[in-house]
Amino acid sequence: MDKKLISIDEVTIRFAGDSGDGMQLCGTQFSDTSAAFGQEVNTFPDYPSEIRAPEGTLYGVSAYQVHVGNRNINTPGDRIDVLVAMNASSLKVSLKNVIKGGILIVNRAGFVEKQLKLAKYESNPLVDNSLNEYSVIDIDITAKVQEILKGTTLTPKHISRTKNIFALGFSYWLYSLPLAQTEKWLQKKFGKKPAIFEANMMVLKAGYEYGENSEDIKYRYKINKADLAPGNYRNITGNEAAALGLIAAAQKANLPLFLGSYPITPATEILHHLSGHKNFSVVHLQAEDEIAGIASAIGAAYAGSLSSTSTSGPGLALKVEALGLAVMLEIPLVIVDVMRAGPSTGLPTKTEQSDLNLAIYGRHGEAPIPVIAAQSASDCFQMAFEASRIALKYMTPVILLTDGYLGQSTEPWRVPDVSTLPDLTPVFHTEKGYQPYHRNPDTLARDWAIPGTPGLEHRIGGLEKEDLTGNVSHDTANHEKMVHYRQDKVDGITQDIPPCEILGEQEGDLLVLAWGSSYGAIKTAYEKLREEGKKLSYLHLKYLNPLPADLGDVLKRFKRILLPEINLGQLANIIRSKYLINIEQFNKVQGTTFKSYEIEEKVNEMLEKGGN
Repeated sequence: MDKKLISIDEVTIRFAGDSGDGMQLCGTQFSDTSAAFGQEVNTFPDYPSEIRAPEGTLYGVSAYQVHVGNRNINTPGDRIDVLVAMNASSLKVSLKNVIKGGILIVNRAGFVEKQLKLAKYESNPLVDNSLNEYSVIDIDITAKVQEILKGTTLTPKHISRTKNIFALGFSYWLYSLPLAQTEKWLQKKFGKKPAIFEANMMVLKAGYEYGENSEDIKYRYKINKADLAPGNYRNITGNEAAALGLIAAAQKANLPLFLGSYPITPATEILHHLSGHKNFSVVHLQAEDEIAGIASAIGAAYAGSLSSTSTSGPGLALKVEALGLAVMLEIPLVIVDVMRAGPSTGLPTKTEQSDLNLAIYGRHGEAPIPVIAAQSASDCFQMAFEASRIALKYMTPVILLTDGYLGQSTEPWRVPDVSTLPDLTPVFHTEKGYQPYHRNPDTLARDWAIPGTPGLEHRIGGLEKEDLTGNVSHDTANHEKMVHYRQDKVDGITQDIPPCEILGEQEGDLLVLAWGSSYGAIKTAYEKLREEGKKLSYLHLKYLNPLPADLGDVLKRFKRILLPEINLGQLANIIRSKYLINIEQFNKVQGTTFKSYEIEEKVNEMLEKGGN
């Protein structure tokens, strides 16, 4: 049947259902297809903290949100344009974020009496007129797939599992996207199981054809393609980007890469990704606990590898004593902390900028460590590379902060030309007469020698070391000297930090200052407000310890500074104490990132009040 085709610039679609409904798969396939079709994509998976939450419950809803468009796609979307809801609870949880007039694609079979009770509905929203403000596409998907696969060898359980593929096929039709990308994926995944492959293909095409043939659906949409700079692109998560950044750094340093890690949400994928790259001299150890993970990484760094460990907040806390040892040894070690909502176990699948204080201050004694932060999923590659560069150049552990949102979300990443990346090859000491704490006069980095090399035998450890020789020293004056060396070395990294890059006015009334994953929401709000003619400025920090050398001078050029953080003000307190200036905090600790409209509303409120 003929349908009216409407061109649009962007859409936010959310796939939601039970943990076993395959919503993460739907979202991933939809985003990958959109990216391959030439659109900008930003995604975020939202899944329950429990591994298998009770079916049909509100807290058991698993979702995947995809924001697709042709420009400025910096977030997974504020408001939902299209909600695919496989049951009553997924509708109940997500409906508050769906725009009025938005499209609801619902699986009627998920709205039976039991499901409605679990979702705490007093009546069925599909028939009580409570959804009149939305465009409802009500399909009994479960019955459809049962009819399509009737007579096949699949069990009822396997048949039921294909309902997400039907929803995906229909979504492809609704937004004029091809099936080819998902067909290839199904072939790769189920090629050795012909019955399952054919069943999924039948259901995928049936979902597409349902949209084509339905008399009730009058419209379909086409998302305009993005004008991307020429190059090779791939859709990438922050965790995968961080893993590739570490590999690239090791290759440019001509060193083997070692990762000692213990699985922890939401950082585990870094371990998974690195485990598949032995061809790049990557060695990984899935340790028995967090302490063993970092201890093994310290040993690998001492032995001459670019060494790393990955974790989240609770794991970083367990690594604290070993971090002090790494500071004392002055070895190159990258610690990737994919932050999550705390304290304790907290909300392990939710995001938060929770570990800045821990990263900067959380060690026994004077144990300074450089701390940097990624601002987007693709930026995790660059910042993992940068963390490695700093670690090797200054002979120090470095903490890279990402978070659950960055680690799990995806966006298009322009694959860099490796030849353009800087050379990181370290200079190992090879001459006899080695003194492990002899320092480079420019960086204060100590000399690095491969242990066991004849004539270069040496000792380093957790007891304070004598300057130059590395012998155990209990001399108090020597201790103070070594403490200052380690602090001065970290402070000196400012010579490698680029000047602050301010968007908008270079001085004036209002500066929005931020760090980490709030970048996407703030950038979107900033661009919209500037298009409206509003005067404001934006500065995003990626170097948090030490801070950029010119930051103090920059902050003094503005009357007011707004600092949004997904915590209770950890960076705000650091800025206040260091520069003795007033900071207006804007804090959110709900396990989610800022929405761009939240930033926009706060900035407009401040602009209306004025600077007096």
